[in-house]
Formats: sequence, C-alpha cells, structure tokens
Amino acid sequence: MSAIKIVILVCISVLIFFLTLFLGPVVINPFNLTAMEKEILLSIRLPRVIVAGLMGMALGASGTVLQGILKNPLADPYILGISGGAALAASFGMVSGAYLFGAFSIPLTAFIGAVAVSILVGAFGWKHGRLLPDRLLLAGIGLGFLFSAGLMLLISVSSHEGSRRAMLWIFGDLSSADWSLIPFGLAFIAAGLFISASRARALNALMLGDEFAHSLGFSVHRERLFLFAAVSLMTAASVSLGGTIGFIGLLIPHIVRYFTGGDNRILIPVSALCGGAFLCFADVIGRSILSPMEIPSGIITAIIGAPYFLYLLRKRDVLGA
Repeated sequence: MSAIKIVILVCISVLIFFLTLFLGPVVINPFNLTAMEKEILLSIRLPRVIVAGLMGMALGASGTVLQGILKNPLADPYILGISGGAALAASFGMVSGAYLFGAFSIPLTAFIGAVAVSILVGAFGWKHGRLLPDRLLLAGIGLGFLFSAGLMLLISVSSHEGSRRAMLWIFGDLSSADWSLIPFGLAFIAAGLFISASRARALNALMLGDEFAHSLGFSVHRERLFLFAAVSLMTAASVSLGGTIGFIGLLIPHIVRYFTGGDNRILIPVSALCGGAFLCFADVIGRSILSPMEIPSGIITAIIGAPYFLYLLRKRDVLGA
C-alpha cells in the first residue's frame, strides 16, 4: 500500500511541475504554441519553474534531515538561522548597491552569508569534539533573532527602492529567476541531496538513539556533521536563488511521512520532489491571483502551510500521537 502512495505522490508532483509551465496570468496551450508563447516558456517560465523546483527540493530535503538529526518534529531549515544570515547579507548588497558581479552579485552575497552563518552555528554547536543537537538548535535560534534585528535595522535606514527589494527577498521573490542562476543552484543542491541520501541509513539509526547508531557501526558525531553540512549547503543555495521561503521544510516532511513512513531512504528524495512541486504551485498562485502584481512565494507558502500545519498538529498526526 505504501508503494502505491509513493507512486501517487511522485506522479502528482511531476504533473504539478508540468502544469506550472503553462499556467499563470496567461494560460498557454501546449498543443498550439505561438512564437511569442514559445519565447515566454523558454525565457521566463521554464527557468522560473526550475529555480522554484530546486529551491523547494532543497528545503523539503533539509527539513527532513533536520527533524532527524535534531529529533525535533518542528525543526525547519530556518530554525538554524542560516536563512537569516543569507537574507541579511543579500539585503546589505541590495541596499548598498554593490553589484560587482552584475545580476549574480545578490545570489553570491546570499550564499556567502549563509555559508558563513552555517560555520558560525556549527562552531557554537561543537563541544568536546562533537556536534551537539541541543547546542546547535539554541545557537541557530539565538543567531536567527540577532540577524532578524539587523535586517530590520538595515531596511529601516535604507532608501525606498533598496527597502522594497530587500523585503521581496525576505518573503521569497522568484521574479528575477533566469538561466544564469540554475547551474550554480543545481550544483550545490545536488551535492547536498547526494550527501543526505547517501547518509539516510545513518539518519535512520540516529533517530533511534546514539547508542543504537553506534552499535550499528556508525560514527554518530561524524554522521551529524555530514548531515548538517548537507543541510547548510542546500539551504544556502536555496536562499541565494530566490530569497527566504518558510514552511516548506517544516510542512512537507510531515505530509510525506504520513504517506511513506519514516524510512529516510525514501522520505528524503520524496520530500525533495514534493517540496519542489509545492513551491512551483505556490509560485503560480502568487503570480496569477492579483496579476499583473505578484505576491512573493514565501507569503503564499505561509498562507497555505500555516493553517494546514495547525490542522495536522490538532489531529496529532504530526507528532505521531
């Protein structure tokens, strides 16, 4: 039965990826394309769908891994403060107007900020030669608050245009997605997914306790370090592609786990696929519902994700109780 559910999830996700290419403010008929519609598909919609898919895949997989290594069902990629550091770095670049690398400057700045914060969080979480989940979690929360305060300060003293761009970035803005960003994001997110998937058995063992994992021959602290590095890599790349988007890493693993069970060998790739489809779906809603104005995708994911997550919490399915 679970195999059938997995196939259904995968098919629905693939269908959403396909449909979002043709849906939007203007619905395109794939069987009767004009020259202008082909240009829209290839130059605007296809790279945007790919970027949204990559971001959602990174966040879905990261949430799954974090909930495992922190043993916290409410863990999310942004709980570690990585997104806050990336958003602060990107917003500083927007406000200062420093574009040394052209359009690639902001994604690069965000990635550097996210990697720097990942190292900082890891340093706070590292004690006595090992990575401690509780210290990691508390360090991320504390740094997240600090970066949020810095971000609000930066926006409050910046120019109107700089503030507007920074706010869009904070809430997940995919309007600037283009082909130039895809190789960069694909490389780092694929690396993070590969590390996560290859350590899935170790993550299964860690969720059952450190002593159990050690008895199976896993180096507990080394595995946590590898998995944390994978999450940092994917989250950093995701934020650098299109800003900060919440709830995907929190919500998607719970939904997928309900259908597939708790085996991370299946849960990680399916959560990645469903996360990508969810963000593509949210992006279509954001650019269609109030056309020609766009609503940032992060707002749509919060509007969809928060009530549904509260529903799951109320039903106690989230905590398996």
